[in-house]
Amino acid sequence: MSDEDSTLKKIFTDWRILIMVGLIIFSILSIYALPPAVNKGIEGNLQLGLDLQGGSWIQLSFQSEVVRFSSDKSAYDLSEELSKRIDAEVIVLSDDQLEIRKYYPEDELKEIFAESGAKIVSYQQGVSKETADDIKRILEDKVNNLGTQDAKLNIISGLNDIATYIRIELAGADINSAQDLVSSQGKFEIRIVTSGNESEHVLFGDSVTSVSRPSQNPPGSQNWGVGFTLDDTGAQAFRDAAIKYGAVADPQNHYLVMLLDGEEVYSAPLSPDLARQLSTGTVRDLSASTGSGKEALEEAQILEIHLRAGALPVDVSIAGSGSVTAELGDYFKIVCIVAAILALVAVGISVYFRYKEPSIVLPMILTNLAEIIILLGIARYIQQLDFASIAGIIAVIGTGIDQLVIVTDEVLHDGKVPSPNVYMKRFRRALVIITLAASTAIIAMLPLALMDLSTLKGFAIITILGVLVGVLITRPAYGKMIMAILSKKPSK
Repeated sequence: MSDEDSTLKKIFTDWRILIMVGLIIFSILSIYALPPAVNKGIEGNLQLGLDLQGGSWIQLSFQSEVVRFSSDKSAYDLSEELSKRIDAEVIVLSDDQLEIRKYYPEDELKEIFAESGAKIVSYQQGVSKETADDIKRILEDKVNNLGTQDAKLNIISGLNDIATYIRIELAGADINSAQDLVSSQGKFEIRIVTSGNESEHVLFGDSVTSVSRPSQNPPGSQNWGVGFTLDDTGAQAFRDAAIKYGAVADPQNHYLVMLLDGEEVYSAPLSPDLARQLSTGTVRDLSASTGSGKEALEEAQILEIHLRAGALPVDVSIAGSGSVTAELGDYFKIVCIVAAILALVAVGISVYFRYKEPSIVLPMILTNLAEIIILLGIARYIQQLDFASIAGIIAVIGTGIDQLVIVTDEVLHDGKVPSPNVYMKRFRRALVIITLAASTAIIAMLPLALMDLSTLKGFAIITILGVLVGVLITRPAYGKMIMAILSKKPSK
């Protein structure tokens, strides 16, 4: 067997290298062949951000405020009094914190609190984390209904967990589509089943004046539900329909059906307690029960969105917006590809001048390229590629070569590979050094990845993924590769 055949056999029979090759193949298939495979050109199925694909972004501020107060009254008593006084939803966040779901300047709100026997301790425009999550779910539901996959929604919060903005990025959409996404509402309807599959109209969504967050009903139980309130006209229409079609007398056999844009989103029989109340008068405060357990909570969260018919729990205003044309996105795409190629070329030249040995330079560059392909294959499922993400990829190219140089310098002695036992000892020592450096990089990037900084989040996520792919996959494979290639040379 020739030296070349022996070297190739050593390379492609090592499990570390086989794992790397398998991941390369899987990544290429993920980008170009696996569903949903579409003919998008060189980018295949990669999710491109609006920087590279063109599109629009819109940043919304919340017309609401979170206040901390001091008062002899309980938070719940104060919230009820304030909601009547200012005709707005007032949500209790804690014993001394309220969310006012209507915009009021601080001076004006101080006077209102003073009239209610309370004093404002702190005031900040925005919403609580829970409300911001509700808003994000509603907007994501709208995005899904539009069939838009290349979309990013990021909540921008302060250190006190009060959300002040939400940023929506829609790749491939114009600014009008982004604005329509915020303002559009579906057609919500409640119908009552009369007999069989027949049903009659009861009321539309404009009769629903408020919708509460999912809660356990009664409090402390395991049963989840969503409370909502009808206006006087809706409450009367609801009672008249329940009496007319026999739901008051036979509630279990008369289902209430909720529809959004003609599709059923909820169905349940009228409760006996509600039937008794309707027999004597109108009922404005209703609750739709979804059952018990985690799935029931998730159903309640979705039902809350449907009850709002796409309306947000607080008003929003456009704090900023912008767009990137498709032509400019194509130009940026070319620039990013050229930048990545130049980075690889520059790295190759630098490494060649350091070692002046093609048998080291070529595996090093190929390993670096393999790392990028695997990284893109993973990112295809979890991360859009925008300018920040591309910067992360270029950073991974640089740090990857640094770590490969560490491995090479550690295992070589006078340019030759030592005995297998000495080689593995040095190789393991190099991996320890690389792992410690990688851990530092991951710890440094974690705050950026976890914080709601949309412009830096992609950079941090790609950098962390690249470091993990390098430490776990490509560095071990590279070490075995150069051992097989250079072991033909005699040891000194």
